[in-house]
Amino acid sequence: MTFNRSRRELCTAAAAFGLFPAFGAASAADTLPMKMVLLGTAGGPRPRKTRSAPAQAILVGDRTYVVDCGDGVARQMVLADIPLDSLRGVFITHQHSDHTADYGNLLLLAWTAGLRTRVDCRGPRPLERMTKLFFQMNAADIHTRIKDEGRTPLEPLIHVRDVAEPGVVFEDDRVRVTAAIVDHPPVVPSFAYRFDSAGRSVVVSGDTRYSKNLVALAHGADVLVHEVMLIEGVDRLARNVPNAQNLKESILTHHTAAADVGRVATEAGVGKVVLSHFVPAEDPLITEQTWRDAVATHYSGPIVVGTDLMSFEVTR
Repeated sequence: MTFNRSRRELCTAAAAFGLFPAFGAASAADTLPMKMVLLGTAGGPRPRKTRSAPAQAILVGDRTYVVDCGDGVARQMVLADIPLDSLRGVFITHQHSDHTADYGNLLLLAWTAGLRTRVDCRGPRPLERMTKLFFQMNAADIHTRIKDEGRTPLEPLIHVRDVAEPGVVFEDDRVRVTAAIVDHPPVVPSFAYRFDSAGRSVVVSGDTRYSKNLVALAHGADVLVHEVMLIEGVDRLARNVPNAQNLKESILTHHTAAADVGRVATEAGVGKVVLSHFVPAEDPLITEQTWRDAVATHYSGPIVVGTDLMSFEVTR
């Protein structure tokens, strides 16, 4: 109970100092469940057998807000029993293909599944231009389906804004979304996102090395979904590729070692850590307990080793 009180105090203090805005005491979300679904938990662009590409869904009642759109995100939503036409927001953390490969496809496929309501999209440049080019690329199909199937035009439903600075990037009567800039060189800017809804909060780290900005954003959060790396597995990951040395150096400079995930969680005072975006994504020598033990060196709270399609309620 002491730990929970501490998190509430951290949350109040952070709001007071402008680290993130306090969500209203009364809102349409007060009586609605908030759920987190890990749609894909692999790190890196190469398709894997056991984990899908990075994507998360935050559900508040019957509305879905997706963070990142790795390969296969629409199918993962279907497998998770999330209606595609419940999509209301898409938030891209950074411009790496494992996070953006199916961004346009998610919008198009949600529309073919019956989407008729507004979707707000946020992310770093050139998200607005990407969206326009995607619609141009698929103009023949979209036009045909509008004319032949009587569908609502797609483009007017999609409202996109490039994000360049930290702060509140989206708000409706269910959720407030706040962005912080994290460290993922050379991809700049890269963002983490915090979702606040009726006193409950989820933070998604995006890709980053240890980040004080992330600590500030995650202060008092109920759930922190954090990318994670085991350095001893990176050598095995890079061993059999022609660009091994460059790949290894790149990975080590912009991802978070498991022990540092624990540091972030402790400094932020979060209620639970959920591990995702695993680097390496597949390694027979690394078990769930290996991941858990590495994070626990600096964090004594609950640690969840994420798997594709895992879901859980977010509670105060």
